[in-house]
Amino acid sequence: MNFLAAKSIAKNYGERLLFEDLTFGISKGEKVALIADNGTGKSTLLKMLIGQDEPDNGEITRMSGLRIGYLAQDPDFDPKLTIQDLITSTHSHVLSIISRYHEALTEHSKDASAKNATEFAEANTAMDHVNAWDYERQLKIILTKFNFTDLKRKIESFSGGEQKRLALALVLLDNPDLLVLDEPTNHLDIDMIEWLESYLSPSTTTLLTVSHDRYFLDNVCNHIWEMSDGKIFHHKGNYGYYLEKKAERIEIENVDLSKSKRLFKKELEWMRRSPQARTTKAKSRINEFYDIEERAHSGKVKTELSLDVKMERLGGKILELHNIYKGYDEKKLISDFSYTFKRKDRVGIVGINGIGKSTLLKIIADEEKIDRGKIRRGQTLKIGYYKQSGIILKEQQRVIDVLKEIAEVIVLSDGRKLTASQMLTHFMFTADMQFTHVSKLSGGERRRLYLLTVLMDNPNFLILDEPTNDLDLGTLNKLEEFLITYQGCVVMVSHDRYFMDNLVDHLFVFQGDGKVKGFNGTYSEYRLQNHQESSKTEKVKSDQAKDYEEVKAQKRIDQKKERDLMNLEKEIDKLERKKESIEEKLAAPDLDLSKITELSEQVGNVLTEIENKTEQWMELGES
Repeated sequence: MNFLAAKSIAKNYGERLLFEDLTFGISKGEKVALIADNGTGKSTLLKMLIGQDEPDNGEITRMSGLRIGYLAQDPDFDPKLTIQDLITSTHSHVLSIISRYHEALTEHSKDASAKNATEFAEANTAMDHVNAWDYERQLKIILTKFNFTDLKRKIESFSGGEQKRLALALVLLDNPDLLVLDEPTNHLDIDMIEWLESYLSPSTTTLLTVSHDRYFLDNVCNHIWEMSDGKIFHHKGNYGYYLEKKAERIEIENVDLSKSKRLFKKELEWMRRSPQARTTKAKSRINEFYDIEERAHSGKVKTELSLDVKMERLGGKILELHNIYKGYDEKKLISDFSYTFKRKDRVGIVGINGIGKSTLLKIIADEEKIDRGKIRRGQTLKIGYYKQSGIILKEQQRVIDVLKEIAEVIVLSDGRKLTASQMLTHFMFTADMQFTHVSKLSGGERRRLYLLTVLMDNPNFLILDEPTNDLDLGTLNKLEEFLITYQGCVVMVSHDRYFMDNLVDHLFVFQGDGKVKGFNGTYSEYRLQNHQESSKTEKVKSDQAKDYEEVKAQKRIDQKKERDLMNLEKEIDKLERKKESIEEKLAAPDLDLSKITELSEQVGNVLTEIENKTEQWMELGES
């Protein structure tokens, strides 16, 4: 049974058709990834599915009582609220269920009437449905994982990235029936992403996500929707399987297109001979011609992104960092760090958020001054800096004019020249989009335009701060192709592990307290080594803990033995006194026969107890 289904839905954005005749459904337990280029309506489709927007045509149905958790690409919180305020308001449903359960439990404990028993059973069922039993523990785990410890902190002090992380934490805590996540890995560091994977992969939560993180898609999703040319193609399997099937589909489409074009050329020659459409056969052939013409022109040629730009040759000296220090107030970010860049260096920078990665990029770009140390720059060094914050674009400026302000023409490595318009076309901006105002561009299209303005300036040293955020997978693949053949140096900060693995062969690892460690290898190789070292450390700690626990256990045994021996000695001493008391009574001269018999039996029982306790004492002392 589908949690949610769409039938023949269509949506226009102004005069621009985003999609039409889309039909699909999401079943319980499915983990679906929606893949499409920027500007094709991915976020719009998500909003329609959760009820924040309506289709122009078609219908969307949702299962009765379906609880949907939605993570927007850009969350919008009241800046005056605190984290605690948001938890209380956002999770009012869960908190009310917990409150109802405690009330029902109290009433049932006071009076186990049929009415109270029914209320208590219903409260238990509600707790099960939203998994509220574990709410407080999950609250602590998730908020701590996303670095939120002060629940009184106000949203107005949060960065955009922190707000995105908080929104993700809140939607996970809500434990909905269906999770709809728009770019959940944006603004998460790699440890957080890997934790999110481990959280979502084994869960039974139904998921629909838009993400450019290919490892995330591969590890979490089991169903891929590819939205292309206003249609959806379904692929049951993870991202790797989808790539295989997409390649097969494109190959078949290209073969069919090639056949249709050859047949169209042949039939066009026949049509040009102006046949008299008098016979039924001729009329039929004419009708078939128009069908063939439609098929021959149905295949859209995908614009290839060619960015082999000419750059100034790097000299012998590129960039040298000698014993540099940087900090703010009492916080050390970089301490005694040195590195000499070589030609074609591919360096990735990793570490948790706020540890100093972007600060190092700013130092390299000469936008931040160091506290101590020396930096030597080569005379031919020309830096292109792609910032996480982006650039401010004039909203009413046309896309092509943005590029023309930088250069009318760009020179490629083979000497050919491209105009600004041709360069935009290479970067997948159609002719119509080039004359569109910047205000009409999606967030991803703006990032793509910004990236183009950096690359077309012919830098020989590229600094990329989170270049994968908000870029679609098609653009990422093309950017990777360019960077692989790029002849200059590249330094990047990215949480996209796939992107890093493809491009980076050396890492700067920020470890905290100003320590920056070098590592030769890819990110996955670093993580593997780090995991192995952590496993060894954990094993040593585990062995030490085991030894410590064994000592503690033996100590507890010894202490218990001492207590048991002391208790036995006390009991034996007490029994001896009891025996003496009974014997004194037996010594009385005026006892009758029945009393003597009773006291004699008591003495016998006490002696038996003394003997048993003494035997236990001896056995315990020998153990």
